[in-house]
Amino acid sequence: MNRMLLGGLGALLLVSLGLFWWQGRAQVEESAPPPEPVGQVDADDTDTLPNADVGDMQGPTPPEATELSREQRRFFRYDRNRDLKISRNEMLSTRSDAFRKLDKDGNNLLTFEEWAVATATRFDGADANGDRELTAEEFATTRPKPKRKKPACRC
Repeated sequence: MNRMLLGGLGALLLVSLGLFWWQGRAQVEESAPPPEPVGQVDADDTDTLPNADVGDMQGPTPPEATELSREQRRFFRYDRNRDLKISRNEMLSTRSDAFRKLDKDGNNLLTFEEWAVATATRFDGADANGDRELTAEEFATTRPKPKRKKPACRC
């Protein structure tokens, strides 16, 4: 019985708060000042551009965009928390595309264990100082080999 009574009081309270909020918004809109009347525009003035005398005013300097190198963009694809270090979990989380290349037994099925072993081995090979994190220099050693371009024709 108490639950029903408290539920009814809560619902009544929410409805009354909603009504007060709704009425408050309506009163604010009613008391808003009317918009300023816009002066009449002559047909001759439509071709002139407005000008302003800015004098000695100077605006803020625009922000400078830093140009990232190709290797830096590749590094930040893995470094999700931007601490300039790639943890083992960050490296393993983005390697899902490598599943197709890692099928060792050739059955067109790749288990997570097969993939994790290959990725962990690659991570351990790149981690030169053994601190379980890759710096930018260590990560640069994992760069994929450039692909050879095929000739356009067989001449």
